[in-house]
Amino acid sequence: MAKRVSVDRWMFTVTTILVFVGLVMIFSASAVMAKERFGSAYEFLLKQLMWAVAGLVVMLIATKVDYKRLQHPALIFTLLGFTTLFLISVFFLDRAHGTHRWFHLGAISFQPSELAKPALIFFLAWFLGNRSAASKASARDERQATSEHPIRFGSKLQARSSQLNFMDDWRNTLIPAVVPTTVFLALIVFQPDLGTAIACAGITACILFVAGIRLRYFGYALAASILPLYFLIFHVSYRRDRIFTFLHPGSDPLGRGFNILQSLIAVSTGGVTGQGLMEGKQKLFYLPEPHTDFIFAVTAEELGLVGALAVIILFAIFLWRGTRAALRSQDNFGRFLAVGITSMIVLQAFINISVVLGLMPTKGIPLPFVSYGGSSLFVTLACVGVLLNITKQAE
Repeated sequence: MAKRVSVDRWMFTVTTILVFVGLVMIFSASAVMAKERFGSAYEFLLKQLMWAVAGLVVMLIATKVDYKRLQHPALIFTLLGFTTLFLISVFFLDRAHGTHRWFHLGAISFQPSELAKPALIFFLAWFLGNRSAASKASARDERQATSEHPIRFGSKLQARSSQLNFMDDWRNTLIPAVVPTTVFLALIVFQPDLGTAIACAGITACILFVAGIRLRYFGYALAASILPLYFLIFHVSYRRDRIFTFLHPGSDPLGRGFNILQSLIAVSTGGVTGQGLMEGKQKLFYLPEPHTDFIFAVTAEELGLVGALAVIILFAIFLWRGTRAALRSQDNFGRFLAVGITSMIVLQAFINISVVLGLMPTKGIPLPFVSYGGSSLFVTLACVGVLLNITKQAE
């Protein structure tokens, strides 16, 4: 099949619609709060609009840059190095909301953990792509040697070559692949931000799965993580309270269970068609962070089941087109990039929506494209630009 001459229009359209929906819902969710805090109802909207325009411009530029040029080791390790530097630097800065998550550069503030996700994706795509190519080249050389020296090598060596899986090489593949992930996870957990760390782990797992890792290694990883997760959750009071609140939200309706109960009230009162845009009540100082973590609850209240399902369908379409791009990619670097970027966006959307619906404990994960957050939107749109370039060259 000939190369595509344009980007995936479905993916481009879905991304643009989600950004537009985000701007509309951010204004609806934050107007009263912004007026109260800053004296202008447009404060959050204008900031998000600025980041959206910058992100869309970068996305369009990225669609023009051949993604194969991004697999240069200098670019990969520069991205890893700067991300590590930012993740370490935040521990030497003042706390914000009791955490070390924010890096301030003049008037611009961003979370280095947002940069950690694409850094891991690009590194894993580059490293595993190279290891896969090296494994195939080695197997090809062995087959040629077998045909040239049948007495010396014989059928036994040929069988060994055909069964070789580069993902079984734990010394040269698995350990080097997971070391950067482990370092990033540790730094993010100590900020502390367990939700983003879990998202990074999930993205890594998706890429490794597509690369061909055997399922038993996931079992080993899960077994090794049980004890650290136990201490991180049940020996940290606020995380332990989140688990108990998730299991029994009505036990403390005015305290620990307040957030999730207000979210469920917002979702349930929306009905089928919603209360109407700008007509929601829960955002009026009842629903915590209505323009960020719980913006899907505001969407469900004001646009109803119809609007909420529309957002979910848009993310489902994105998953479909991202998976399609991975399957049709010309090379493993592009395939792993497509899987990583698609899983980054869809996994975060799944976690956010699940939290809002009370299906998971609160995590503090934004809804991609929709939640307020300039650095998250900018980085996500830049990654989508790379993904669109992959669809442009897919077979």
